[in-house]
Amino acid sequence: MSPRGFILEERDLLALSLGAALLGTGGGGNPYIGMLRTRELLRKGASVEVLPLDALPPDVYVGEVGGIGAPVVSAEKIKQGEECLRALRAVEATAGVRVSALISCEIGGANAMEPVLTAAQAGLPVLDGDGMGRAFPELQMTTFFIYGQSASPGAIADDKGNVVVFKDVVDMYWLERFARQIAVQMGAAAGFCTSPIRADFVRRNAIPGTVTQALEIGRTILDARARRLDVVDRVVATTDASVLFTGKIIDVRRELKGGFAVGHVIVAGDGQNAGCEGRIAIQNENLVLWVDGGVVAMVPDLIINLERDTGEPITTEMLRYGQRLAVIGLPAHPLMRTAAALEVVGPAAFGYPEIAYAPLGSTSTGTAP
Repeated sequence: MSPRGFILEERDLLALSLGAALLGTGGGGNPYIGMLRTRELLRKGASVEVLPLDALPPDVYVGEVGGIGAPVVSAEKIKQGEECLRALRAVEATAGVRVSALISCEIGGANAMEPVLTAAQAGLPVLDGDGMGRAFPELQMTTFFIYGQSASPGAIADDKGNVVVFKDVVDMYWLERFARQIAVQMGAAAGFCTSPIRADFVRRNAIPGTVTQALEIGRTILDARARRLDVVDRVVATTDASVLFTGKIIDVRRELKGGFAVGHVIVAGDGQNAGCEGRIAIQNENLVLWVDGGVVAMVPDLIINLERDTGEPITTEMLRYGQRLAVIGLPAHPLMRTAAALEVVGPAAFGYPEIAYAPLGSTSTGTAP
């Protein structure tokens, strides 16, 4: 083991899944299911080392893997287990290289676990970082693609043994279109691997330290519960997060559309927010929060729903009428706030051109639809 890395132990998995669920802003797939799948591999003797971004030689290649599809399907459709591994092997064969480590496309939700699962199967380490610092619904919404990763080759694999390789794709947007349509045909849940990326590129363009961050957040939640402290207060105190709204869900609208879970949730305020109404737009993840029609937070900043009493992060497919929420906000990493990034992950990219991005804590424009 590298002196700067660490071995991911079974006792770490619950904390990692909780932290990943929080960073997932409601999406990324059900992290608990991913945790159970990873736990079984470790119990069978698999071992996975987590390395810092600068641990590899600059000229070796890194594989980026994750699940693609609608989060609600990931909670209902059982995976075969080697979807991402088959996609990885197909990309390696097409590119004519072997990767030396894996990294997550997104730290949010179950996709925090997919590189760990695939690394355990392939005998590879995992890098401590990802391409989003959260979860986003589309392939092109990673720092890797935003800052120059090739759109091909890529590969998608399903639970039945089908593997589709994208050998020559014009750009990351076309890759997303093709992959999304195939994912729908695969049952709206599949494994994906993007083109191999050099370690020096990853070092410059990945969101650093997000595996460690997820572990620390999860440990904070578990420690607060064990000590019967207010979990939401502890999460806010130990991160850069802030409480944006509290209340009870009075309406949830959600449908599967084009391979995404889309809709909204409406929250009747309580406490300091009594008499106010919050509305959160959803496309797999939480996109925009309005309070009484005014924008309070928006992508790429993180909008996170926590169950008020337990601090449990609530993924969008688990939102239900009557749940009491604390909606918290967490600033996005600077790599996600550049002009180039905002073209891909800002409000306009999700169909809200009337909303001008403003960092958390500042004032934006735009009203609730």
